[in-house]
Amino acid sequence: MIRRATAGDIAAITSIYNDVIATTNAIYREDTVDVSERMAWFEDKTSHGYPVIISEHDGKVVGYGVFGSFRFGEGYNHTVEHSVHVAPSHRGQGIGKQILEHLMKLAREQERKVMVAAIDSTNTASIKLHAAYGFKESARMPRVAQKHGQLLDLVLMQLEL
Repeated sequence: MIRRATAGDIAAITSIYNDVIATTNAIYREDTVDVSERMAWFEDKTSHGYPVIISEHDGKVVGYGVFGSFRFGEGYNHTVEHSVHVAPSHRGQGIGKQILEHLMKLAREQERKVMVAAIDSTNTASIKLHAAYGFKESARMPRVAQKHGQLLDLVLMQLEL
């Protein structure tokens, strides 16, 4: 089931977020965060009208998605950047697809024009998933991030909604 996240989901979202930080390059951060940081993030997103959604299975949060502003300034209001993250126990089961589809639907309902995905170049599964939904690579930015002493390449993909 996909639904809007509530404050009661933030601990589970934080757990998924921290696992992604610790075990992948999908989030360019070194340090994990606490629930209060994610609560502030949640309140900021929702106060600006951006959705935070979760995938729930047997009453447990197993993934989440969000979109927000792409860049600062009203000229970018029609473009949003999104994130999708799934708990390690539920990856490869189509949950990321469901979350992405729902985010695309919500972006269209908000009359957004472009969705952007910022993906680590080694995350071929995410690149393939986005390509399957019509996202096109619009930039490849070599060595723009660093994590665990490695310089990382960022791939930007976009979809005209």
